[in-house]
Amino acid sequence: METIPSPIGKSTAVSLSTTLKICMFATGAAATATEYTLATLASYLLGNAILQWTMVISLMLFAMGVGSRFSRRLIDHLMDYYVLTELGLSLFCALSALICFWASAFTTHSGTAVYFSACAVGFLIGLEVPLVARINERFETLRINISSVMEYDYYGALAGGALFGFFFLPVLGLTYTPMVLGGMNWLAGGLILFPFASLTKRPVLLKLAYFGIGGLILLAAYFAKPIILYGEQHKYKDKIVYEEQTQYQKIVVTQWKENYWLFLNGSEQFSTYDEERYHEPLVHPALSLLKERKDILLLGGGDGLAAREILKYADVETLTVVDLDPAMTRLAREHPIFKTINKGALDDPRTKVISQDAYQFIENAEQLYDAVIVDLPDPKTVSLSLLYSQGFYTRVYQHLKPYGVVVTQSGSPLYSPDAFVCIKKTMEAGGFTIVPFQNSVPTLGRWGWNIGVKKERMTAKELKDRLNQLEFAGLETRFINRDAMISMTHFGKGLFEREAGIEVNTRINHVLTTYYRQGDWDLY
Repeated sequence: METIPSPIGKSTAVSLSTTLKICMFATGAAATATEYTLATLASYLLGNAILQWTMVISLMLFAMGVGSRFSRRLIDHLMDYYVLTELGLSLFCALSALICFWASAFTTHSGTAVYFSACAVGFLIGLEVPLVARINERFETLRINISSVMEYDYYGALAGGALFGFFFLPVLGLTYTPMVLGGMNWLAGGLILFPFASLTKRPVLLKLAYFGIGGLILLAAYFAKPIILYGEQHKYKDKIVYEEQTQYQKIVVTQWKENYWLFLNGSEQFSTYDEERYHEPLVHPALSLLKERKDILLLGGGDGLAAREILKYADVETLTVVDLDPAMTRLAREHPIFKTINKGALDDPRTKVISQDAYQFIENAEQLYDAVIVDLPDPKTVSLSLLYSQGFYTRVYQHLKPYGVVVTQSGSPLYSPDAFVCIKKTMEAGGFTIVPFQNSVPTLGRWGWNIGVKKERMTAKELKDRLNQLEFAGLETRFINRDAMISMTHFGKGLFEREAGIEVNTRINHVLTTYYRQGDWDLY
C-alpha cells in the first residue's frame, strides 16, 4: 500500500487507527481554538470585531480548502507528511501571537501578520484531515473511515471552542494560549512519531525536527511575555503598569508621571489627568435634577469612578452597578491604583455590584429607579449598539420612577456627529424628552451626553432651563458648576440641522454602528 511503507500486524493497525482518531480530536480542538485566538487578536489589534472575525475565519476556511487540494500531490510517505504537518501547525500556532504583536510594534499594517498566520494555519489544517483519512483507509472501510475521522475532528472542535471561551482566553490570555495550542499539535505529532517510527521513511530526521521545534516552543513561551509587552508598549504613549486579558476584553493601565490611563481593547476609558471633566457631567446634572435619589442604577462604570460621584449624595440608599466583566470590578475593588481613584466606591455598603450584560439586566429587572446612568463603551459593534437601541431605552423608561432621570454617554459630537444625534433621536423614540450636552475633555477631545426625563413630565426647553439653573451647591466637585453647565448645554451650528436625515437605532436596524464607523476618528 502507498500509505505505509511496510506491512503491519493487526494489533499495530488497531493501535495506529485509534491513535489517529485521538489525534484528530486533539488537533480539532486546537484548530478551533486557534481560529478564535487569531480572530480575537485581529479584533484587538485592528478593531471592528465583526469584520475581523469574518475575515480571519473566512481566510482560514479558504486556506483549508487550498491545503486539502494540495494534499492530493502527496503520494508516498504519508506518515512523514502527517508528522511534519503537525510540527508545522505547532510552530505557527505557538508563534502567531508573538509575530503579530512584534509586527504591531514596527508597522501599522499588523493585519498582514494576522491574516498570514490565519492562512498558514488554515492551509496545514486542510492538509491534515485528508492525510489522516488516507492513512486510516487501509484499516477501515470508506464509510466508517470518513465518518469516524470527521466525527472526532468535530467533537474536538466543540471542546476547543468551550476551552477557548471558559479557560484559554480568560486564564491564559493571548500570551500563552497560542503556546498551549501549539503544544497540543506537537504532542499529536509525537503520538504518531514515536510509537510508529518504523512506519515512517525518515524517523531520525523527524525526531530531530520534533525536539528542535519543541525547544523553540519552550523558548518562545519563556520570552513570550516580554515580547508581547514590547509590542503592546508601542501601542501606548506611556508606560504599561498593568495588563490583563479577560474573557471579555483586554485591560491595560498606563502611567505618566502621577497620572494613570485606563484602556479597554485599546480604547481610552479615562485619565486621572482630567477624568472629572467626564464623570462629573455624567452624574451630577442627572442627580441634581432629582428631589429624591434613593435608588440609582449604573450600567457600566465598572472602574468605580462614576460610582464615586454618585455616592457623594448622602440620600442615595442603594446603588446598583451592572458591569459585564467581573475582572474589571475586581480590579476596581482590589488594585491600589483604582481604590485610590474611586475612593473604594464599589465596597461602599450602599453599592451592589452585578456581573451581567446590561441589556439582560434591564430586560429582567423588577425594581424601579430614580436615575439610570449609562456609562457603556462606544457602539463600535452590533452587540454594543444594542445597548443604544430604541428597545433598550424603552426598557429603561419602564424601570424609571415617574420623575426619574436617564443619562447616557454618547460619544463625541465632534468626531462622530451622526452617531451622537442618532443616540439623541433614539432616546426620544424610547419615550424621553432629551437635552444633549457636551464638554471638552483634553485626553478624550470633545465629548457628549444625552440626558432625559419621561416625555409627559416636561418639554425639552423646560428641561434645558432646569439644567441651566443647577447650582451644584454643597457638592464636592473639581469641575462642574453652574457656569460650566450653561456652557455644556450649548452647541454651535451644523450638528442638529442634520437630525432629519438620521435614523433611529433599533434591534433590527443597527444604523448607529454605521454612523459611528463613518466618524472622523482618524482625527481623534
